[in-house]
Amino acid sequence: MKLNHSTLFRLVSCLCFTAFIGCKDKATNSPEEVKTKKPNIVFILADDLGAHDLSFAGSKYYETPNIDALASEGVEFSQGYAAAQVCSPSRASILTGQYTPRHGVTDWIGAASGQDWAEYYNSKVAPPEYSHYIPDERITIAEALKEGGYKTFFAGKWHTGAEPHSPENNGFDINIGGWEVGGPKGGYYAPWKNPKLDYKYEGENLTKRLALETADFIAENKDEPFFAFLSFYAVHGPIQTTEAKWRKYRDKAEAQGIPESGFEMERNLPIRTVQDNPIYAGLIESMDDAIGVVLDKLKALGLDENTIIVFTSDNGGVASGDAFSTTNFPLRGGKGYQWEGGIREPYLIKAPMIKNTANVVDYPVSGIDFYPTLLELTGLNKPEDHIIDGVSLVPLLKGESVNKRALYWHYPHYGNQGGEPVSIIRKDHWKLIHYWEDRHDELYNLDTDPGEANDLSAEKEAITTQMKNELFTFLESVDARFPENNASYDEEKAKQLYENRKTKMKERLEKQRKEFLNKEFDPNNNWYDSNLTKD
Repeated sequence: MKLNHSTLFRLVSCLCFTAFIGCKDKATNSPEEVKTKKPNIVFILADDLGAHDLSFAGSKYYETPNIDALASEGVEFSQGYAAAQVCSPSRASILTGQYTPRHGVTDWIGAASGQDWAEYYNSKVAPPEYSHYIPDERITIAEALKEGGYKTFFAGKWHTGAEPHSPENNGFDINIGGWEVGGPKGGYYAPWKNPKLDYKYEGENLTKRLALETADFIAENKDEPFFAFLSFYAVHGPIQTTEAKWRKYRDKAEAQGIPESGFEMERNLPIRTVQDNPIYAGLIESMDDAIGVVLDKLKALGLDENTIIVFTSDNGGVASGDAFSTTNFPLRGGKGYQWEGGIREPYLIKAPMIKNTANVVDYPVSGIDFYPTLLELTGLNKPEDHIIDGVSLVPLLKGESVNKRALYWHYPHYGNQGGEPVSIIRKDHWKLIHYWEDRHDELYNLDTDPGEANDLSAEKEAITTQMKNELFTFLESVDARFPENNASYDEEKAKQLYENRKTKMKERLEKQRKEFLNKEFDPNNNWYDSNLTKD
């Protein structure tokens, strides 16, 4: 059992703390009395959803009316970042409020490291070892909220530690479907394989089921403050959808005009350049439908005006590798990559008890900032003996300002999607990427070059040196681990692999893309059993 090292005293449920929250002996659901209860929290985390995979964020192909509504009612942070370009470290940072090298989960849990990786993949460097769970001495946001009187609930993807490092041992009273794996084992339609969540009928939609479980938890705990963490497996591969949704988006792609080519070569892998995957589009819509289930439940119970809602993703959209599902254009790269497409995210906060003056905030924010923000919104103190790297965004929600700061990333690993071992610093509009394979740097001006096409490191040598020194000082302060050279690296073998990806892999991907858009497309002759669903 994980120990809670917080020195916070257990707070009574009718603690009075800010101007917008009073004190009552018993919470009810009338409009007047519901505001006297501590604010509830619903944290919605998508998996592998790109910054431009939503219609409010510029997509002309995907349709997300429920998320769009949430964006219009809350605050959109237009420069929102994940704390890492892959899932496990990003999720651990949300839960701890810490940068990845501080908590030690620097790669997706299960990835090979050291010489095991270097020899198998013939890489230039051997990535370092990393923690395969959130260290026990860390105090998660769920533990902090539970200590403050909240009922805590988790549903969906965990992937931040196998037993005994489960949600239940990280502050969550209830866990529905969260275990060690990173994807929906068995797919999105029952029969799926999940020891923490059995299906009710063949063809049941996993995404909707997680939303229904969350809605049930909300209804059962409406009279006490709750923290519901809805962590979708969507839109992680394998991408699946119903025949009706596939046809809707296949026809939409045709109406918009289908380009002859949908991929180009990035540095190491082909990368998708258009949003026209009808299966992925249907999966996104299913997730949006599920979010609507939760939002509708909050409104039906009269809880929407006293519930903080967060929506974000754990890393960029999958443009290379995995299912090659989407493009993050005009941002470069995607999941696993060091460029903006790998780390920029949808980042929404709705705190209805705060009357904000702006709907869009341009200040760069990170997944590490949710922890202190939620603590301030709920009137709870930061736990002692637990370092929080993030800052509270409450002033920004109010239309005020906060001090400028640098943001950091440390990913000394190789992304399956083509990313390289790097460390990154962003300060103001400047972004520096340090590459551990050959120790070179790239410097970008994100104001004038958000697509990171023009490396200014040689032209702006003084800025490059200053930012690199600041980056290295940070890495030293958190005892970061670094890759080591691989003496057995075979350059000729690497060149052959690159040529194969550039020709054969790209040809295969173009062929698959056209198959998905073919009017006669019929996967496995059963549409993933989705014809059996009750959705």
